Amino acid sequence: MKESSNFFEKVYEVAVQIPFGRVTSYGAIAKYLGAARSARMVGWAMNASHNNNDIPAHRVVNRKGLLTGKHHFDGTNLMQQLLESEGIIIKDFQIQNFESVFWDPSKELPIP
Repeated sequence: MKESSNFFEKVYEVAVQIPFGRVTSYGAIAKYLGAARSARMVGWAMNASHNNNDIPAHRVVNRKGLLTGKHHFDGTNLMQQLLESEGIIIKDFQIQNFESVFWDPSKELPIP
């Protein structure tokens, strides 16, 4: 478990840097961390982060902008409500204008 918890910490270090009003994908975080095939592990890290309010897990979505992690949030539409409160437009659980709000850590952060 030590290895995965270390990976989770790296995921959290990236996630806390996602700007307000922007989103990224599980795969973009995995790719940035040099583990491009570990998008699912990033998802597990986001699921495990819900006890830590400092991790903006609601800003991490799938590669198509779908709110695939929504069922891990308390309340019926909490993930969507949090994103909408940041100005992100969502229709049918999918972010509209996804490209314009997408934040790519590989382009914004220094190489890990």
